[in-house]
Amino acid sequence: MRILINNIKMSVNHKIEDVLLAAQDVARQSLLYAENFKIYRQSIDARRRGGVHYVYSVAADVAEGADISGRKNISQLSGGEIEIKPVRCGKRRPVVAGMGPCGLFTAYMLALGGRPPLIIERGAAVEERSEAVKRFWKTGELDPESNVQFGEGGAGTFSDGKLNTGNRDKRQRFILETFVEFGAPEDILYRGKPHIGTDKLRTVLVNMRRELIRMGCDVRFNTKLTDIRVSDGRLTEIELDNSEVMPCDMLFLGIGHSSRDTYDMLKRAGVVLDPKPFAVGLRIEHKQEFIGRAQYGDLWESLPPADYKLVYNGKERSCYSFCMCPGGFVVCASSEPGGLVVNGMSDHSRDNVNANSALVVNVCPDDFGGEGPLAGIEFQRKYERLAFELGGGNYAAPVQLSREFAAGEFSGDLGGVKPSYTGKIIPADLSKCLPGFVTKTLREGLEDFEHKIPGYAYGDAVMTGVESRTSAPVRIVRGDDYQAVGIEGLYPLGEGAGYAGGIVSAALDGIKAVLSLM
Repeated sequence: MRILINNIKMSVNHKIEDVLLAAQDVARQSLLYAENFKIYRQSIDARRRGGVHYVYSVAADVAEGADISGRKNISQLSGGEIEIKPVRCGKRRPVVAGMGPCGLFTAYMLALGGRPPLIIERGAAVEERSEAVKRFWKTGELDPESNVQFGEGGAGTFSDGKLNTGNRDKRQRFILETFVEFGAPEDILYRGKPHIGTDKLRTVLVNMRRELIRMGCDVRFNTKLTDIRVSDGRLTEIELDNSEVMPCDMLFLGIGHSSRDTYDMLKRAGVVLDPKPFAVGLRIEHKQEFIGRAQYGDLWESLPPADYKLVYNGKERSCYSFCMCPGGFVVCASSEPGGLVVNGMSDHSRDNVNANSALVVNVCPDDFGGEGPLAGIEFQRKYERLAFELGGGNYAAPVQLSREFAAGEFSGDLGGVKPSYTGKIIPADLSKCLPGFVTKTLREGLEDFEHKIPGYAYGDAVMTGVESRTSAPVRIVRGDDYQAVGIEGLYPLGEGAGYAGGIVSAALDGIKAVLSLM
């Protein structure tokens, strides 16, 4: 029987061996013979700055049926296992569209279940894609089919690679273990806020692709789903690249939240779509040292790069930090010509001089100013084009001091925080590329955050616009069986379908869909 020994507190300067010895002491004091001690979870408790410390949980094996009831800080470790059974659905070879985390894990589960699929991806393999993205950041030459949003690994390839989620499904452990199997750092198994980093994630993707091919999957890059054919409520065919038509009775859609042309195609094909709330805002950058000192005081250099999570709940709307990247970069994440989108990215080491985070405000279908399920996409486009124009074109980003944005002022000056944006920057009044209600709520949020972290808003922080791809603006309506309403054989999954947000939750959605077929 596997147990957890919890709440093991350690000073900032400690060794892993000390943690394991402390866990062994707890087991002995509880009169339990335990073996195979291993770190299971690590977090940092910084609620009292002077008392910053690590907190661990350690896993160990005890005799089956051992009585642990009433044992302080000891609990049974169970759940998270995935039982692989044959997938017995569909007469034809299944097809997975998209090689983001949802598509990858859907394909992996299908292959484990004896039905290795054909995997199609509109973008390029990660090696070629990385070169295209670097070229875009340097020259402004955008490839609409292979960019920060599209290609092997999905949008998460050029991000912080965060693996934490609010979902408590224990099967997330399977995802982390799979990442480690394919080359991710082992510490993602136990860190409280695990992340891979864009540099490590690319190696994982290559290794996972090779294993999928070895298991019998076919992988076709630079291949876009351009139509689906439905007869009597059943999927019968799919069209690729506006030319190749193939029979298909099982299509798993892991298309990502920026596949706007795919949403258009699905709407024309009669798939039921609903507009969905999302969030819009800006990126804010501080020096990582500032965030570290704010969170950990003088101990900041002895601890991993600090992050933060901030929320302001106004009378009408909320403003909150999103996708915070310690020691990271602000990147251009555009996927359409003439529209500017920014996002955050960091390597595994998180050793850049700046920290960045999105500060976003919730928007809902009533704000979109249009009719139909795709009105949220037009809302995004409007402000992405305004940001592009405000930056002067060629994907230069408009930037502004946070203190001036908060005060409704603009001088064109920048302070001690040098923007890390991957292209050129142009000082500009960022309120000109945002809806008025978003600007208003962001200013209220900055005022609130200044009280929580003095200097956060009114120091030298710099803001960059515009962040608009926080989640899908559309939901592809599906039933409890994961199939699109009214279309048997079509499985809309993950973030692009409106049922996940982030790497792990998207992967988990694909896993659960295949488990339902096992």
